[in-house]
Amino acid sequence: MSLGVKAAIGWLMLFVVMFTNGAVRALVLQPRLGEDRARQVASLTGLVFVGLASWLFVRLSPRATPHQLLCVGVGWMMATLAFEFLFGHFVSGQSWSALLADYNILNGRLWPLVVVGVCVGPWLCGLVAGRRS
Repeated sequence: MSLGVKAAIGWLMLFVVMFTNGAVRALVLQPRLGEDRARQVASLTGLVFVGLASWLFVRLSPRATPHQLLCVGVGWMMATLAFEFLFGHFVSGQSWSALLADYNILNGRLWPLVVVGVCVGPWLCGLVAGRRS
C-alpha cells in the first residue's frame, strides 16, 4: 500500500477518533465542567490521540523518511482545517468568527495545540523512532 493511501486512511481514522472525542466533550464533559473547561480537556485528550495515531502511522510506515512524515502531517493538518472550517460553516452554520474563536489561545482555547500536533506528530514520532534523514 502506498504511503499516500496509508496517510488518507490514517487521517480518516484520526477523524473518527477526534469526532468521538468531540462527542464525549459535548455530551459528557460539558455538562459537568462547563464549555470552556470541557474544550480544554478535550483538546488535551485529542492531543494524546493525535500522538497515538501518529505513532501507529509511523510504525505501519517503516520506509517513510522524515520529509515524507512531515508531508503527511501537513496533509493531515490541511484536511483537518478544511473539514473544520467547511463543515463548521456550511453544514453546522457557524459563523467564521465563531470558528476562528477556537484558535484564540489567549482566551484559553487549546485547539491550536492539537492542530500543531496533527501537523508535526508523524515527523516527531519518526524522530523518536530513530528515523533520520
